[in-house]
Amino acid sequence: MAATYPMPAGAHRAEATVSRSRFLATLAPAPDEDAARAVVDAVRAEFPDATHHCWAYVVGPPGSTARVGMSDAGEPHGTAGRPMLDVLLHGDVGDVVAVVTRWYGGVNLGKGGLVRAYAGAVQRALATLPRAERVTWREATVTLAYTDVDALQRLVETLGGEIRSERYGADVRYDLAVPERAAERFAAELADATAGRARVSWRVAGGAA
Repeated sequence: MAATYPMPAGAHRAEATVSRSRFLATLAPAPDEDAARAVVDAVRAEFPDATHHCWAYVVGPPGSTARVGMSDAGEPHGTAGRPMLDVLLHGDVGDVVAVVTRWYGGVNLGKGGLVRAYAGAVQRALATLPRAERVTWREATVTLAYTDVDALQRLVETLGGEIRSERYGADVRYDLAVPERAAERFAAELADATAGRARVSWRVAGGAA
């Protein structure tokens, strides 16, 4: 998995009318399949009067097909979910779910028209989507002397890390996280700053920033 990649900064919508049918595209972060399906359920609950709620999601880096899903939600097979998924896979955004809500306007669009309408709805939303960077974090427990605390805190701040907890005893123990890309630098500079006294135990976790 890529260490960093673009993802939605939050929920975002774009709307258009095609031959009297209203199409509302909702894009949202989807760090896992459960989150993606929760967005679909929330949109359905928000617009119970709609004719269709078609959806697609990509969990993972942009273009990854390892964890994807889609549904035509009652539209003719292949006219909604697959075109939406294709747009997402080529949209340079990961961890994303798209729900396109349609209110039928009385004019049949035909299969080709539906494909264009659903794909176009997602394309419009992607074009104006605010993006954040997904970061793979390296979590660590660091044990060090009281005299080295200031050096550790300055280093974590410099590298954009987070101190999540601290415990005091004969020495000081910190649970913290730094971006994956900065992990080697963190270890090297901490060793230099503490003359090798600090002990680092690494874990791996995912997150977004």
